[in-house]
Amino acid sequence: MTLQPVATLQPGDPAPTFSLSDDQGKTVASSGLRGKRYVLYFYPKDDTPGCTTEACQFNDNLTQFERLKVPVIGVSRDDAASHRAFKEKYGLGFPLLTDADRKTHEAYGAWGDRPGRGPGVIRSTFVIDEQGRVKRAWYGVRPDGHAQEVLAELAK
Repeated sequence: MTLQPVATLQPGDPAPTFSLSDDQGKTVASSGLRGKRYVLYFYPKDDTPGCTTEACQFNDNLTQFERLKVPVIGVSRDDAASHRAFKEKYGLGFPLLTDADRKTHEAYGAWGDRPGRGPGVIRSTFVIDEQGRVKRAWYGVRPDGHAQEVLAELAK
């Protein structure tokens, strides 16, 4: 299956700016992350099989991300209440942001045509560097094992 994002980001591209509410109603903005590396991943829906696998594997490896001083941030179109329930159910220790109007999804190329399924979320992950540039972009991510793949990239 070939995914067709609206736009794709390449290493070296400036990461699109964002300002979104987290699961606690607090604003998380890219400007506040400037000067540090971070992982931003886009997923379709809280508490669904693939999204749960991906979130739990990021969470299972959170200590390694923290050792590298690299925050992990998840983004979906779900609201804060859904995010809170998802985090509580699985003990997730990182923020989940709400992008209800999908503008941030679109800016990152995490929204597009999914052949045979129509438009929707393209599971995508980005490593953003200290200067706010894309260090690595993955589109059409397979949830199982992806957190390890991201850690391997950060270790380079």
